[in-house]
Amino acid sequence: MSVDVDEMFTLGGDLPLRRLGLGTGGLVGAGYWGPRGSRAEARTVLRAAVERGVTLIDTADNYGPGLAEELVAEALHPYPEGLVVSTKGGVVRTGPDQWHVAGRPQELRAMCEASLGRLRLDRIDLYQLHRFDPAVPMAEQLGALAELRAEGKIRHIGLNTVTAQQLREALAVVPVASVQNPYNLLDRASAELLTLCEERGIAFLPYYPLGSGALTSGSAAALTAVAAEHGASTGQIALAWLLHHSPVLCPTPGTGSPAHLAENLDATTIHLTAREMALLDGLAG
Repeated sequence: MSVDVDEMFTLGGDLPLRRLGLGTGGLVGAGYWGPRGSRAEARTVLRAAVERGVTLIDTADNYGPGLAEELVAEALHPYPEGLVVSTKGGVVRTGPDQWHVAGRPQELRAMCEASLGRLRLDRIDLYQLHRFDPAVPMAEQLGALAELRAEGKIRHIGLNTVTAQQLREALAVVPVASVQNPYNLLDRASAELLTLCEERGIAFLPYYPLGSGALTSGSAAALTAVAAEHGASTGQIALAWLLHHSPVLCPTPGTGSPAHLAENLDATTIHLTAREMALLDGLAG
């Protein structure tokens, strides 16, 4: 018997979305720097995702930098009703794989307003603090986002790369609609955070949902066996496992390939059995 899976999640209590979305890191170059391919190719992927029913596009101001947000607007603006656009601020990229955190309130405000311009939005559905700046009190960083929310520039606040304790502390200051941490079949270090999100109804957007490629190469016998049973790729099974594993997990795998996009989205058609889930659950043991 297959395990029941709800394909939908309501972000922040008021934004319904399909749980399998699209991340935009795959639309920019190595180290999140510069273009990956042509702008036309990137627009094709973004439009194909929406045509397939994707309702969550996850980007960040430092992808490119600035390029990914520009591509989202070029491809999808004016945005269709029901499309949730999420972006991130708080990190300044200075070169491929080179970045530093910047969490002073004036910096966060400037970043948010620049994202609004690139995305051609009056309000960002989900604005995620990309990292807490250890040099700035948490309350000041969250306070800046709360002010932007009160001004109508942000609808919901999210946090990226946090501990369960940091989330508890943040929730005492502002409502938090999402977190974004690494989480996949082989990496469950954020299990405590996931449990807290389940208790509070907070979306968990797992980054590296395919383990930076480790889960697309048939690296585990159980994963390969389950994929063979379904006539699916190991990557599809890894995504299906996330959707089955917790109702708050909303993966946003990135790609610059229309074919790979279609493969990822087909993971929603895979129904894993309790036996298969038990096999896959054991991979992190």
